[in-house]
Amino acid sequence: MNQHIKNWLQQHAHAFFFSLGQYIKNPINNILTTFVIGISLAFPTGFYVFLNNIQILSSGWEESIEINLFLDAAINEQEANIIANRLSKRNDVSEIILIKKDEALAEYKKLSGFSDALDVLDENPFPNVILVKQVLKDTNEYKTKKLISELETMTEVDNIQYDNIWIKRLIRILDIIKIVIFIISTLLAIAVLLIVGNTIRLSIYSYRDEIEITKLFGGTDSFIQRPFLYSGFWYGLFGGVLAWLLITASLHILNEPIKNLSNLYSGNFQLIGIGPINTLYLFGAGILLGLLGSWVSVKRHLYAIEAN
Repeated sequence: MNQHIKNWLQQHAHAFFFSLGQYIKNPINNILTTFVIGISLAFPTGFYVFLNNIQILSSGWEESIEINLFLDAAINEQEANIIANRLSKRNDVSEIILIKKDEALAEYKKLSGFSDALDVLDENPFPNVILVKQVLKDTNEYKTKKLISELETMTEVDNIQYDNIWIKRLIRILDIIKIVIFIISTLLAIAVLLIVGNTIRLSIYSYRDEIEITKLFGGTDSFIQRPFLYSGFWYGLFGGVLAWLLITASLHILNEPIKNLSNLYSGNFQLIGIGPINTLYLFGAGILLGLLGSWVSVKRHLYAIEAN
């Protein structure tokens, strides 16, 4: 039994290194094939990384959304403070910011350029405003609507603003992008299978005489198929490595411009890379597609040789 396992391991090791040697012996054709596979793997993976970064960025936007309570014009500053203190005791509220009407007027004068026109008014047209921030774990559509409906029952509140429509639209767009990425990934996976399969087909026919002689001397199907399967393994692995290099280089090039753009909006966002776990998934997907493409080609074309 041990001898059988030893022989099996030796055969696999021989096929493993023989297929690697064949890859190295024909560098131009094999590198071109690997390059095409690498690009095919890089596109969907790059889209995934892009989508992941957008989702991380948009989650921060969603958490930073504030509920603006415009108090009745008759509410004075002391009453506004009492209301703000009452709201701050709620378990679903993390922070309360009171913007007094005098502060709102001063800020508007500073930003609008209508200072002279506002000075002629007898009364301050701005109400006291309370900014309400939810506890982060409660930041979801259901709990936000529940909080807003409770705030609307307050007689001191004249109007409530909660503009999250653009966030909802972004989420819908991201859902569509996910579907598009899935479709593109499927098409490119089929393309990888065809590329590997065609390359293995050409390799099989170049060794046609050796295969027929091996069959005459009693070579088993698994013995003949093994080097071609390992060739698919190398195509998939090297294609995955190339895809990782392309994505990493692209992120490195884009990171500084994205960082500078984020700084303009007082942010500190940085691109998130593919990560070690997803890198292993990428290599695994490349190897799996390489093995599957070579297996289909081997089964089909070796049978054609036997039939002849």
